[in-house]
Amino acid sequence: MIREIVHYDAPVLRAKGKEVGAITPEIRTLVDDLLDTMREERGVGLASQQIGEALQLAVIDITGVKERPSKMWIKNTPVDPEEYMPLVLINPVLKPTKTKVVSHEGCLSFPGLVLDIARAQRVGVKTRTLDGGTFEFDAAGLLGRAVLHEVDHLHGRLFIDHITAKERREIREDLEYIKRANRFRNGRRKNDS
Repeated sequence: MIREIVHYDAPVLRAKGKEVGAITPEIRTLVDDLLDTMREERGVGLASQQIGEALQLAVIDITGVKERPSKMWIKNTPVDPEEYMPLVLINPVLKPTKTKVVSHEGCLSFPGLVLDIARAQRVGVKTRTLDGGTFEFDAAGLLGRAVLHEVDHLHGRLFIDHITAKERREIREDLEYIKRANRFRNGRRKNDS
């Protein structure tokens, strides 16, 4: 089922997600909803906070994105990342490299806003899977960036937290527009609090 994506200024986007315990039918339905919603919006990742659920759960699918290549390694052996899509991240733990790379990044909770963000060049990931096991891999390129972006959401961090105060002032009008549009979309007048 396609769910509504919450936009900037919604309190749930700043909520640290609760760890996922048992893989219940409700969790499986939530994963399906995340995937359906992400695909409908043509995103490459979506965290549960973005549909109003503060959990340690996100999905990623970089299939078909050729202009921004992805790399993936399992036990230091390169693999084709598309063979592992879609990825479901449950209670993920990351180990990013210290080396950073700057690239453009957007977010479905910030419609129309694209920023240059510095992120780790490569990230190690250990996550639970829907079948109850664990999956460990390393990622770089678009996949690595998507993992870092979505896991930030799981901890209540947003991509705008990675820019300077000066850059934040420069996008203030964009952020205000997103907030006003979100309030209007949710049935409140622009000046309501």
